[in-house]
Amino acid sequence: MADYFVGSKKYFPGIGRISYEGPKSENPLAFKFYDPEKVVGKKKMKEHLRFAVAYWHSFCADGADPFGAPTHPHPWITNAKSPMDAAEHKMDAAFEFFTKLGVEFYAFHDRDMAPEGASPAESEQNLQNLVAKAKERQQATGVKLLWGTANLFSHPRFMNGAATNPDFAVVSLAAAQVKAAIDATIELGGQGYTFWGGREGYMSILNTDLKKEKDHLARFLCMARDYARKQGFTGAFYIEPKPMEPTKHQYDYDVETVAGFLRAYGLDQDFRVNIEANHAELAGHDFVHELETAASLGIFGSVDANRGEPRNGWDTDQFPSSYYETALAMHAILKAGGFTTGGLNFDAKIRRNSVDPADLFEAHIGGMDSFAVGLEVAQRILGDGKLGNFVKTRYASFDTGNGARFARGELSLEELARLGSSYGTAGLTSGKQERLENILNQYLLGL
Repeated sequence: MADYFVGSKKYFPGIGRISYEGPKSENPLAFKFYDPEKVVGKKKMKEHLRFAVAYWHSFCADGADPFGAPTHPHPWITNAKSPMDAAEHKMDAAFEFFTKLGVEFYAFHDRDMAPEGASPAESEQNLQNLVAKAKERQQATGVKLLWGTANLFSHPRFMNGAATNPDFAVVSLAAAQVKAAIDATIELGGQGYTFWGGREGYMSILNTDLKKEKDHLARFLCMARDYARKQGFTGAFYIEPKPMEPTKHQYDYDVETVAGFLRAYGLDQDFRVNIEANHAELAGHDFVHELETAASLGIFGSVDANRGEPRNGWDTDQFPSSYYETALAMHAILKAGGFTTGGLNFDAKIRRNSVDPADLFEAHIGGMDSFAVGLEVAQRILGDGKLGNFVKTRYASFDTGNGARFARGELSLEELARLGSSYGTAGLTSGKQERLENILNQYLLGL
């Protein structure tokens, strides 16, 4: 991967290529556990993890919150002569960051990359101009696009939703934006396209026709899929579940909800889920629960890697740091066959009071190290088979005899009831939860 700078301009001066130095290194700008070339199982770490940087949080977020002004005055924006000039400077900063960090992928919203124009046509032209520049930078560095998407939630016109908006004019404007974003994703060789229904939901049931809105959402997704396929897009389509915030209730509440929606509207052959850890927490689930659920339903696709603050109750988008969570997550991902078109996209932002340029690097380094540890733990778990064999044994009664007949659907309820002729000690076999948790801790410590 080549470094990318424009002339002598460097937005992160004094920071070179981040390298692996091992767990005893005291260098904050070095990987302690992520060694991209290290083989784990049958693939290199970088091939397992497929890290991506989120364009929006890393280069657009300014540290502002509902109670305070921005604290991150990005030089690629503050020194620009126009919005398009700022967009190109931001792109230079992004590719400098990608190459110094050593990631192979990034993800973006259309409005992250190019500013909105005075009309849909001007907005599309702005995007096309920046896509051409992004393509040049991708070719120069070898960095690739994991997935693209359209921001259908920030502009006031989308306050009542995009595809689910009660105003047809807004739905048509959303279509123009999605069409342009799909074109951009295809042009940049994106391996996926994501739909996050930021405002596809409702604030009050009193003014909402649920059936109509969900029908319209499904129709919109069908149209987007058909258009992309017609243009030659062979990648994956992702829906990113989230239960609430900014709406009271969103139609993509969690993985189970998305799966039911996809099947109800015949979309389950083309769409998968992009699972975010923080969104899982907001839905009242563990991150690994959502991953296991997606895998069991055959719709696992990609991951937005972050974490929430359990005592806050909103989408804090912090960088992942728990080896316990990443170990469970990578165990679920490896069992599901690993990533194909998806990857680990850091949909996470540095804190409002993290104001040094190095902080953005250190945040990503910590997240990448966390998933590297999780990967190695997961591989150890799968390698010795203790947990897998325990689970298999626990359900062994369904492998032979009448249990197998039940699993194959060969028993009627009357036959099944006759087999339950006495209670005896049925159901009193220990689940050994405490033992398994202790074993997991041994794996985490490399024992």
